[in-house]
Amino acid sequence: MRKINFYHLENGDCPVQDYLDTLSNKQMEKVFFVLDLIENLDIVPSKFFKKLEATDDIWEARIQYGNNIFRLFGFFDGNDLIILNHAFTKKTQKTPAKEIKIAECRKKEYFTRRR
Repeated sequence: MRKINFYHLENGDCPVQDYLDTLSNKQMEKVFFVLDLIENLDIVPSKFFKKLEATDDIWEARIQYGNNIFRLFGFFDGNDLIILNHAFTKKTQKTPAKEIKIAECRKKEYFTRRR
């Protein structure tokens, strides 16, 4: 079983929680439904969770609610702990490189601070 934690900036802010706070209750329910699947299924369908190609081991939680597509980026800390560190609403077919870059920078900062 996996565990999901949200990343906190050095000043204590939590970018993923801040993003989730902008969603409606129904949208938030769908996000937490997908996060629950990721935590509890041994094999999560790639429709909901997959590793992004050509990244520094960044994974994305994929949520669709109506016409809205939400992405939560994160990484593994060990085998079973997932740290979600960035979230955004996807508006284009291709994932914007700047969104991936934010997640990669926060991953580096996380491991630097942990040492």
